[in-house]
Amino acid sequence: MSEEKKKEIAENPALNDKLLKTRSVMLTGEITKESADQVIRQLLVLDSESSDPITIYINSPGGDVDGGFAIYDTVRFISAPVTMVGLGLVASAAALVLLAVPSERRVGLPNSSYLIHQPLSKMQGVTTDVLIHANVIERLRAKLDKVIADATKKSVEEVSKDTERDHWLFSDEALEYGLISKIINSKSEL
Repeated sequence: MSEEKKKEIAENPALNDKLLKTRSVMLTGEITKESADQVIRQLLVLDSESSDPITIYINSPGGDVDGGFAIYDTVRFISAPVTMVGLGLVASAAALVLLAVPSERRVGLPNSSYLIHQPLSKMQGVTTDVLIHANVIERLRAKLDKVIADATKKSVEEVSKDTERDHWLFSDEALEYGLISKIINSKSEL
């Protein structure tokens, strides 16, 4: 399927309205400021309508960590309980979003994959600015490692070691690691 067709489907208001009526939100594709804003708007509207549960389906390679934290904070801010369902790829900033809810509300489909790692940067510039940016990235890494450690009940030291390089997990490994609490095969298991 072409990128144009994917975008057309994603931006289809009728399809999005039907999805929202089921109190479901899709987090797919790269996390950008724009995609994070869209997810946040959907969550805020659903929360204002009712405190009934919301389900977020995640299939994302990650992306902008600030966008990821914005979704993470919004999920924790709203009143409605949220369940996260990992399907396909849940990587990087998308794994952060997954961890916004208690472990019992984090599930994955059998063939889902997960990636945790340290933040990436493509900073360029003068030495002073690069050093400042490196310090910010290091602080961000510590913050992300703590979020992962708290959510998985692992030590920050263990998580830091795991995120030193890309740490890939299939659904059974994500279950064992504590990223998800259950592998489900059907919606009735939610």
